[in-house]
Order: sequence, then structure tokens, then C-alpha cells
Amino acid sequence: MERRGGLWPVDDTLGYLAGRWGVTRAVRDLASGDAGRFEGTTVFGSLEGGGLLHFESGTFVWQGVSRPAERTLRLLPGSSPGTADVRFADGRPFHHLDLTSGHHVADHPCAADLYRGEFSVLDADHWRTVWRVRGPAKDLVLTTDYARVG
Repeated sequence: MERRGGLWPVDDTLGYLAGRWGVTRAVRDLASGDAGRFEGTTVFGSLEGGGLLHFESGTFVWQGVSRPAERTLRLLPGSSPGTADVRFADGRPFHHLDLTSGHHVADHPCAADLYRGEFSVLDADHWRTVWRVRGPAKDLVLTTDYARVG
């Protein structure tokens, strides 16, 4: 696909994401000024019945304390061609994902908080998410850069 406006449209969101990615995430608490960092890998592997299993693992450093961290998501084929529906590991809906334009914005209300994610495909081997989390006790920005491995 040809780059458009600094973004890289993809025909198939699931096909683009499949594989192993190096991950670097900066976490900023805008209220306190605290900052943290996650470094690790994300593997998008095949799910039985279609879709991808997203498994992320690495090390998260917050306020000088380093600890292991991981998460699992499920990406299922979306309702329109080339898209995906992202679900938590237990099957609850998280958000829709459509990278066919190279850019997507998704909202996820969680109790009193609102998570707004902006997804940008930078090229065939790099993409970024920026999640803005706002609520009564949260004011965070999480910026994650992904680089394809191998």
C-alpha cells in the first residue's frame, strides 16, 4: 500500500498485526507528573476459529520500581472487511479497530473513566497507539510504539 498523509493504510488489520512486535510504552500521569515505562514484546498469534491472540509481556517501571507485566487480548474479524473487534481475554468487548486508512480512533468507557485510543500505522513495520485516560481519579497518557521483529 502507498503511504497517505504520513500514514500507511493496510488492507487487512489482522493480517498486518500478525507476528511479533517489540514494544516501548511511555506512561505519563498528567495530574502528578509521574512517568513510567514499559518495554517488552507483543505476539499476535492465530486464534482457533479465526482472529488473533494478542499476548504482551515485558517489564514495567513506575516510580523507580521495576516489575513484570503482561496482558492478553483477543482480536476477532470485524463486521466490515479488513477490520477487527478487540476483546479482553475474558471475551468482554474493548473496541473496534479499523486500520484500512492507516488511522483509527476508538473509545472505551470503563466505569467512570473514558479511554480514547488513537492508532496510527507508520509503515509496514511500525505503528503507534496513544491512549488518553480521563476520569475522576485518572489523567493519563500512554504512548506505545511497535516495531516488527524478524
